Amino acid sequence: MTAALPPDAIAAPLRPFLKWAGGKTRLLPRILPYVPESFENYHEPFLGGGAMFWAIRERINGTAHLHDLNEILISVWQRVQQDPSGLHQALAWYMERDSKEFYYEQRTAAPETLLGQAARFIYLNQTAWNGLWRVNKHGIFNVPWGDRPFRGIDEDTLHRLSDALIGASITTNDFRDTLAKPQAGDFVYLDPPYLPISDTSKFYLYTEKRFRAPDLVGLADLCHDLTDRGVHWLMSNRDTEQVRDLFPNNHIVRFTTRRSVAAQNRRDVEALDSPEALIVGGPVT
Repeated sequence: MTAALPPDAIAAPLRPFLKWAGGKTRLLPRILPYVPESFENYHEPFLGGGAMFWAIRERINGTAHLHDLNEILISVWQRVQQDPSGLHQALAWYMERDSKEFYYEQRTAAPETLLGQAARFIYLNQTAWNGLWRVNKHGIFNVPWGDRPFRGIDEDTLHRLSDALIGASITTNDFRDTLAKPQAGDFVYLDPPYLPISDTSKFYLYTEKRFRAPDLVGLADLCHDLTDRGVHWLMSNRDTEQVRDLFPNNHIVRFTTRRSVAAQNRRDVEALDSPEALIVGGPVT
């Protein structure tokens, strides 16, 4: 009889290594029941912090296709995948210098190497106000200091993350291109930027390219095409009349959640209680 492993020998489940506005970590218990237990390839065109990928990666039998329009975000994922040791060393440099003054220096810095850019991204992500990544229309990061220390990412965790990403396709890609590839037997998860509820809602600008109402309409058309191709898919979005009208024949799960980003936003650009919708799509089984 084999002896059981001691508790400290069991690795903790992998979780997102970035904090991301609109991330779905806290909503996973609501979402996961609608994800197939097993599927061939996985496609996620709005990757962000990747909470869904980390939660369901063991259900993937084929390849994970992880995409986003945020080029520096994708570069960070690629550095984690390809060079965890180098990234850990680069993060140590930030750990040694962390301070309010240093944060504002780095907010306007422009490292020349991909590794340096990734380390800066992680540093700003952990120390910015509310962990927010927001840029202006020129693509310039503009979030104030968050008055919290930089923790970094320990080397063991980076290597575990890297190992889990072996074989994954991680690229900058528009959702229109990403959604042309899934085939029957694949699963697609979609978490597009939510359309703003007011003209002052700016925190969704995590690239200089905005996601607007016509993009949502185009995304809905592509989702209906996925169904016709026999692809199972699931979308998270804000529960609005517009969203419901775009998916009249789909099962929509409606619920309310409290969003931490909004709760801490001093400008009150988002309600504390956020109406959420899960749109379930794919062939009827």
